[in-house]
Amino acid sequence: MTSVNTDAHILMSMTYASRANPDVSATDFNEILQQAQINNAANSITGMLTFNKDYFLQTVEGPRAQINRLLYSLIADERHYDLQVIETRELKHREWSKWSMNYASPTEENAAVYLKYSTTNGFNPYLLNADSANGLMNELSAQKG
Repeated sequence: MTSVNTDAHILMSMTYASRANPDVSATDFNEILQQAQINNAANSITGMLTFNKDYFLQTVEGPRAQINRLLYSLIADERHYDLQVIETRELKHREWSKWSMNYASPTEENAAVYLKYSTTNGFNPYLLNADSANGLMNELSAQKG
């Protein structure tokens, strides 16, 4: 009997926050981003990532099985810790279909967007609820075109 992947058509979105290990350098981060773009493209995963020197906030979307596999690898990745899933949901269509991994960092130009969704002056994704995290990522993505 052959195994059939019956959930390949179920599109999921997962948003999570995590803390960067203090020894993650800008070079390490660029490698993380490049590897994510390659791996995501190979696994039909798209998404949006924002990072400052302390925190990651990422939304990924793709087939349910692929998102589950990605979650396990993210948990095992020692470049960050304290991964907390903010939201998972089924999607009817992708929100970031044109990016294997879009990226935005906090800058002077987008500071107002971060402040709009933050409960503090600094970016701390652990303080965002699912709606705020989604709003932040969508506005950052819209700025990137």
